[in-house]
Amino acid sequence: MAKDWYEIKNVETVDSPSIALYLEHLNYNINEMITLMDGQTERLMPHIKTNKMPKVMELLLESGITNFKASTIAEAEIAAEAGANSVLIAHQLVGPKIDRLLRLVKHYPETQFCTILDNEDSAELLNQKALGQELTVPIYIDINNGMDRSGIEIGPGLDELMAYLKICKSLVFKGLHAYDGHLRDPDFTVRNQKIEKGVKDVEIYFEALRDDYPQAELICGGTPSFTSHLRKEKRITSPGTCVLWDWGYSEKLTEQNFKYAALLVTRVISKPTEGIITVDLGHKSVAAENPIDKRVKFLNLDNYELLSQSEEHGVIKVKDWDKYNVGDVFYGVPYHICPTINLHDEVSVIENGLKTDSWEITARKRKLRF
Repeated sequence: MAKDWYEIKNVETVDSPSIALYLEHLNYNINEMITLMDGQTERLMPHIKTNKMPKVMELLLESGITNFKASTIAEAEIAAEAGANSVLIAHQLVGPKIDRLLRLVKHYPETQFCTILDNEDSAELLNQKALGQELTVPIYIDINNGMDRSGIEIGPGLDELMAYLKICKSLVFKGLHAYDGHLRDPDFTVRNQKIEKGVKDVEIYFEALRDDYPQAELICGGTPSFTSHLRKEKRITSPGTCVLWDWGYSEKLTEQNFKYAALLVTRVISKPTEGIITVDLGHKSVAAENPIDKRVKFLNLDNYELLSQSEEHGVIKVKDWDKYNVGDVFYGVPYHICPTINLHDEVSVIENGLKTDSWEITARKRKLRF
């Protein structure tokens, strides 16, 4: 890869701060994801939360991927609009979201919408609402296999939930969902051992279920555990970040060879004192959940330190202060691309070094039609 691959020849047409989407790298990442799966696209259920863009969904569908995972109703909606076969909303629905899901089911009959459950109260409410509209909703039971964020543990409580589902006439059991996003060891051997240890009991339980539910599916993990779960033929994998990639995972997941497909574009707006430059990249433009030194890595800036960020400003300490001018463009890799994408309305599409289009980040909105 050329050292200056990221430079945009007509950068004067690109506003800042903004996101540039490099189409060649995006297509490479989609193909790499499929190649790692030996072409078994039926075992891929990419997560929409990373990209949130209808145009990216179209590319994924054109590649042969037809099943997706989402966190929000809006993400599920853009997948259905693009023509997805199925969408799993992997976020237990509460409040008005249950009614929104049922409206999706009725409006997009060609797409199968599923969701997750981890308790009887949620199952009862969803069942009653679906029954009242003469609908059926496929569901996966969310398993807590060590992350302690959501899900039910393997044990008597799970047995009781499975038994309860049998009396829910409007819920159709589809399988188990087990997310292990907390396992991110840079050493793949160590990470793989932890992943397999965490999923062992889930897999045993799943195999026992298949006597009664031979079509049941086991959906596992995200991008950090993608290279572990893809090795097991009975597991469906759910990578998401790898479609765009970021600095954080490129540091940790060294066995994965994806390319940066989305970069931040920012410009110098001031040189307030010697040794300091200020750019228009504040924490409204890049995910700020990490410490200041783990937010963005600039590709065309050397010997620097990001000192601070406010809403619209990024203050950077540099060594060669005299060589930088107001208006200079910097390209940065976000440490965490998913929440960074969610801060922007659109991306500039870059093909062969030129901005050729703009794509809307539609599903950053909490609500679209439904």
